Amino acid sequence: MINTRNRLIVALLAVVLVTVALLVAIVAGHRDGQPSVAVADSSRAVTVQLADMRIVPSRITVPAGTRLVLDVTDVDDMQHDLYIDGGPRTRLLTHGQRVTLDLGTVTHTLQGWCTVPGHKAAGMTMTITVSGDHATMPGMASSHMPGPAAMIDSTAAPAPGWKPFDPTLQPAPDAKVHRVTFTIDDTDVEVAPGVRQTLWTYAGTAPGPILHGHVGDVFVVTIANRTEIAHGIDFHAGSIAPDGPMRSIAPGASLRYEFTARYSGAWLYHCSTMPMSLHIANGMYGAVIIDPPDLDVAGPQFVLVQSELYLGPQNSIASEAKLDARKPDAIVFNGYYDEYEHAPIHVHAGARIRVWVVDAGPQFGSSFHVVGTQFDTVFKEGAYLLRARGPDQGGAQTLDLAPAQGGFVEFTLPAPGHYPFLDHAMVDAEHGALGTFLAQ
Repeated sequence: MINTRNRLIVALLAVVLVTVALLVAIVAGHRDGQPSVAVADSSRAVTVQLADMRIVPSRITVPAGTRLVLDVTDVDDMQHDLYIDGGPRTRLLTHGQRVTLDLGTVTHTLQGWCTVPGHKAAGMTMTITVSGDHATMPGMASSHMPGPAAMIDSTAAPAPGWKPFDPTLQPAPDAKVHRVTFTIDDTDVEVAPGVRQTLWTYAGTAPGPILHGHVGDVFVVTIANRTEIAHGIDFHAGSIAPDGPMRSIAPGASLRYEFTARYSGAWLYHCSTMPMSLHIANGMYGAVIIDPPDLDVAGPQFVLVQSELYLGPQNSIASEAKLDARKPDAIVFNGYYDEYEHAPIHVHAGARIRVWVVDAGPQFGSSFHVVGTQFDTVFKEGAYLLRARGPDQGGAQTLDLAPAQGGFVEFTLPAPGHYPFLDHAMVDAEHGALGTFLAQ
């Protein structure tokens, strides 16, 4: 009986000691500001949430020799993952999905981030610090470093079989309802002679298809995401609550976006998924042209969408570092370096020409100019700044646009020859957006 009582006392003491140990571990965890519980001696489990372009907590501190286990949950509407540099990674998680990431015994400072393009630059990073240690994981500085960025050779010619983006504005359909479908794809694209990048595209091109209509027309656009990350779309040509139509859609999903064109203008559309600047820089932009009701008859009409190239390594996506530093490799019209220098736009001398210009950015403005001529009509952001045959007999030399603005100019070319058009404010040896009208 005494032995039995002694055994009970020993068992109760063991329970008490374990309970005290657990409470000490829990209190210590909360003292760091990190929700955690002990899972074993010298072990720690930390709850990690992925949401709103943040990893919470973003900093974890543990003693050297701790076995660290991360309990990772995606609580966002977007897909995320967590990669520990020099260590393991989670799979791509959707809302509500949870996974355990066992880092093993931690002896050095570690860095982690979401590998979805743009999410790291937007702030989805974490640091795991070992108490008293300021070193990084051996080899960490060189792990997952990209190759050298592609470079533009201004003297090179496009690859055989290269075709320029057709800048011709097709007539607006007579139908009052426009139904179109855009597939979103990862597309291998030549963006300059000898330079290829993996762009995210609407219907396979950057810019995406040009839509053309009249005030009052209805556009019903279906987008189907065939890539491995989330994307969306935002049409500036419509006024609509963004909550549903502009949401990001997961890989394999589709979305129906409907809007009414209540106002005339040259409007931008672009990907609505954060970070939007990266999605635009990597090809997800296009233009919607809505004619003013009193639009004069003109000869040929063209559309030029200005954008910026931030080249990553060959066959990769845009460089997030260059984008963040506002250092583009080139500013281009319709997605290709000096596109219409390589393939001049042919027009007739004396013909009345209308050129619609949209600045997709995402960061730099435009000052559109055609060397050798003047504009007698300028329409910018929904209003005429200048109309032909006005009482002032005025003319204009540029159409200035900030990112996401648009308009058109009209002019005639008086004689046969080459008439270079350019983004006048930005032209230099590296960045100039150039092209040529060849008047015959």
